[in-house]
Amino acid sequence: MKLPEPMRIAFEEAEAAARRGEVPVGAVVADKAGNVIAHAGNRTLELKDPTAHAELLAIRDAARILGSERLVACDLYVTLEPCAMCAAAISFARIRRLYFGAGDEKMGAVEHGSRFFAQATCHHAPDVYSGIGEDKARTLLREFFKARR
Repeated sequence: MKLPEPMRIAFEEAEAAARRGEVPVGAVVADKAGNVIAHAGNRTLELKDPTAHAELLAIRDAARILGSERLVACDLYVTLEPCAMCAAAISFARIRRLYFGAGDEKMGAVEHGSRFFAQATCHHAPDVYSGIGEDKARTLLREFFKARR
């Protein structure tokens, strides 16, 4: 199956993150038509910032580019299931749709863990589509961590 262009770019970002020694996660914010607005890969080590997850960096750039803290007409593509911090940012930004690759049983908060968007306290829940490029995402993560052990 051919990946949508924004997800292909998210994987490029994930691969670049791995080359920098970062956990290989990439994210893309796109408009409804799939035009890329912003993209990023993890930079927590490089920036010495625990919040520098790919999703947050891409959301921040898209908000700056669009001049709005609300990204209601935007979709987020990410290679790994977002954590609770990123899920909260997705909700606050009012992202329209979330597409992600591999699930994350340890830290994921969309289909695993806290299931952030299903909580009564969640202000906005995007439409969620999982498993987009799942095998590729799992392989990238597995190889990254195998090389570090």
